[in-house]
Amino acid sequence: MADTKEQFEEVIRLCREIYEKKLEDYGLSWRIMRPESITDQILIKAKRIRSLEIKKKSRINEGIKPEFTGIVNYGIIGLIQLYLGYSDNTDMTSAEALRLYDQYMTETKELMYAKNHDYDEAWRLMRISSYTDLILTKLNRVKEIENNEGKVNISEGIDANYKDIINYALFGLIKLVYEQEHMPDTR
Repeated sequence: MADTKEQFEEVIRLCREIYEKKLEDYGLSWRIMRPESITDQILIKAKRIRSLEIKKKSRINEGIKPEFTGIVNYGIIGLIQLYLGYSDNTDMTSAEALRLYDQYMTETKELMYAKNHDYDEAWRLMRISSYTDLILTKLNRVKEIENNEGKVNISEGIDANYKDIINYALFGLIKLVYEQEHMPDTR
């Protein structure tokens, strides 16, 4: 588990670094996004990963890693938006956005550590394409919940699904960064 924690922390650091740089470039423009739009943004990224996995090449000079990173960061943004609601303006500072990022990322990784204990690192036996399919499945669930105005009978809510999506994307990043699983060269 020590390697898992180290690897998790490293890919989280990489994602947070991108989030921070995007805050510098774009500010808090994402604050205007409703949760449904964030779900669709994550969907677009997951569909592109699946497309690259199937086609094995890309016409855009960006590979799968940036898409998994985007899924992680939009997942955290989704959790923030669920908590705060959307806004018609950028109503917080970048420092507050980073604090909330860290808060929700900590909650998400603690969930992974608990599940990882129970599942005994089964995710390491999975293919990256399975993470992609699970992310797409979770997104379909989120869309159903959103279409039902957030009501569920027995299932987990949107926030739990976002956390699972983030963790699957982090698993994909760990495999791509550390295990160099055979993936199509999309550059």
